[in-house]
Amino acid sequence: MIRLAVVVSHPIQYYAPWFALLAADPGLESKVFYLWDFGIAERHDKGFAQSVRWDLPLLEGYPSCFIPNRSPDPGTHHFGGLDNPKLVSVLLAWRPDAVLLFGYPFRSHLRLLLDPRLRRIPIVLRGDSHNLAGEYSWSTGFVAMLRRMLFRRFTAALAVGQANAAYLRAAGIQADRIVLAPHDVDNQRFQAAAPAAEREAQAWRHKLGIDPAAPVVLFAGKFEPKKRPLDLVEAFSRLDHPSAVLVLVGAGALESELRHRAAAQPAGRVWILPFQNQSAMPRVYALADLVVLPSVGAAETWGLCINEAMNLSRPVLVSSHVGCGPDLVIPGRTGWIVPAGDGAALRAALADALSDPARLRRMGVAARKHIDRFSYSATTAGLHQLLRAAVFR
Repeated sequence: MIRLAVVVSHPIQYYAPWFALLAADPGLESKVFYLWDFGIAERHDKGFAQSVRWDLPLLEGYPSCFIPNRSPDPGTHHFGGLDNPKLVSVLLAWRPDAVLLFGYPFRSHLRLLLDPRLRRIPIVLRGDSHNLAGEYSWSTGFVAMLRRMLFRRFTAALAVGQANAAYLRAAGIQADRIVLAPHDVDNQRFQAAAPAAEREAQAWRHKLGIDPAAPVVLFAGKFEPKKRPLDLVEAFSRLDHPSAVLVLVGAGALESELRHRAAAQPAGRVWILPFQNQSAMPRVYALADLVVLPSVGAAETWGLCINEAMNLSRPVLVSSHVGCGPDLVIPGRTGWIVPAGDGAALRAALADALSDPARLRRMGVAARKHIDRFSYSATTAGLHQLLRAAVFR
């Protein structure tokens, strides 16, 4: 049995069910070490621009602990936001055979990677960065050199997808030390919730006054610049499809501007709906006929809302900078990929998607089948493959 220490910034709704499965795995003895309590305690979320506390159980079914964080400004929005001086000592006291480290760009992560007391313990990277936006240069620059030196400390890496694997190779991690373990959500929860979500969404449409036959385009997430919801409103406003409806669900810094833009559209054409907590997300996706994520820049590392939407049998439209695109979006089958920041291309893809409702439904069925490959069981299989090599190499 392998003793696996998992180091994560904070409890995350996407990871907690997987950690519970790892705790039940007969080949592992795992424990999760958290560096911050966001998610279970109500904290201000900069992206949503409001206080957030998730309404799903995030600590059930697996052993975990919180390492005291002494940062005066805790969070994952800057290098010093995770500052946990006792982390390495606590890990050593637990005596792991390997460490699975989620991410690397924080003070505590740097301490862990550079501490000589851990030099004999394999450290496995789990991240989701990519270079689809062309923002990173691994061959030039002082920062690039430092990052490559830091990455040499990782014994191996679990890649979430194709773009992340390419990023890891460019960062200097050998290809034979990278194992694909796909990025995923709780497919079982979303799929089990689908029948009720469909009924609830129809009732929601009726309450809003949206025609049951009207095609609905959905954006769900943080109203922040990187996700480009304003681009979507602009592209949608230029569509020659008067029966279509755009729904944006969320909160964030751009909310006032989005409401201003929506008010300039015909009544009932664009809806801005408030932030929804995790338990409500299945019905949010069930509102839609098409789910869109038009983000620009490397900060949209994956886009797990796309996994969620596909679990509700919804086709998707993403920009070329969205990390999940190469894995989840099969053009013409599960969705569309458009050049990031290209408003004309976004408008054309929307027009194409809405031109054939029957095709949209078929693509939704295909999306639902495709997302089954991106499951916790697939991620666990990748983890076991990597740990066998890393621990016993």
